[in-house]
Amino acid sequence: MVVKVLVVDDSGFFRRRVSEILSADPTIQVIGTATNGKEAIDQALALKPDVITMDYEMPMMDGITAVRHIMQKCPTPVLMFSSLTHEGARVTLDALDAGAVDFLPKNFEDISRNPDKVKQLLCEKVHTISRSNRRFSSYSAPQPHTPTPAPRPSVSGFAPASTPATPAPTRTTPIASRSAPAPAATANSPAPKRKAYKLVAIGTSTGGPVALQRVLTQLPANFPAPIVLVQHMPAAFTKAFAERLDKLCRISVKEAEDGDILRPGLALLAPGGKQMMIDGRGAVRILPGDERLNYKPCVDITFGSAAKSYGDKVLAVVLTGMGADGREGARLLKQGGSNVWAQDEASCVIYGMPMAIVKANLADAVYSLDDIGKHLVEACH
Repeated sequence: MVVKVLVVDDSGFFRRRVSEILSADPTIQVIGTATNGKEAIDQALALKPDVITMDYEMPMMDGITAVRHIMQKCPTPVLMFSSLTHEGARVTLDALDAGAVDFLPKNFEDISRNPDKVKQLLCEKVHTISRSNRRFSSYSAPQPHTPTPAPRPSVSGFAPASTPATPAPTRTTPIASRSAPAPAATANSPAPKRKAYKLVAIGTSTGGPVALQRVLTQLPANFPAPIVLVQHMPAAFTKAFAERLDKLCRISVKEAEDGDILRPGLALLAPGGKQMMIDGRGAVRILPGDERLNYKPCVDITFGSAAKSYGDKVLAVVLTGMGADGREGARLLKQGGSNVWAQDEASCVIYGMPMAIVKANLADAVYSLDDIGKHLVEACH
């Protein structure tokens, strides 16, 4: 079935190029364009597209404001275009909070230099988010949860992540699916047993920024286990994302640096474009991104190193995301006696990575997003 797309951008050149790239795919139809956020809202209501591509800096009404209105009036999957700067990262994270599903860098040079690669990535993103859990009548955009921070110790011291060629199956209810849904993984696991974990490792991709925010804001400042986070994200974004989480959470969050020491109440976020590994002395190692690997950072790499260093003392969690990154690392963790949780299908934006864990029979528990944080508190002592 053809995916209907609304293209929103104040740049005539960018509107035309995006429209041309998408229209070259016979399974995608550009049904309209808009030059600002207000036009985008009107066109979304009138045309009812399957996906909207959205710029963030536009006259009359910016993209983030438009996303909020669209999510209130006619919830539709939105793909944001973003600049690869610290400010661009901050704005993109705001857009994801407002309800956008995913983002791509707005890079005119890449469009001119690598048109085939740009076309493949853009079309894959559009197809993937068209099947995301982001369009239903009762939808309300995720709201950032801002707890009252408890006192905590101080912390010392695009190339976008590659996308799988075949988008992962996604949640299909309550909206109609374009393909047969995968068997549902419902959040019916019992409460976890307590254990003295030496590490909590969390991996995620599409939908992950909001999901991680929801999970980590539930943790107390004295959370007893160190945490490592792997989010598929460009290098320019991870520092801004870590800073955002640090402001919202009671625990401390920072972008990982080579030699950082794991400690309770601290979450270290793998830097974009690189790989993060854990050594047996409780330190993280940041390595250059290997071009042979699809993901930089890669969940499998971090999970695998944690399995080698900590044996059965790791609690791994796989959240929303496309593809199957994390499955092989989870397999190594299970072989060592560690526990693995998966997010349930109903609360995923993209039910790909958690589904890979469930289908491989690697999940010790399946929990909804809203329950994962409290279960982490229950499980760790």
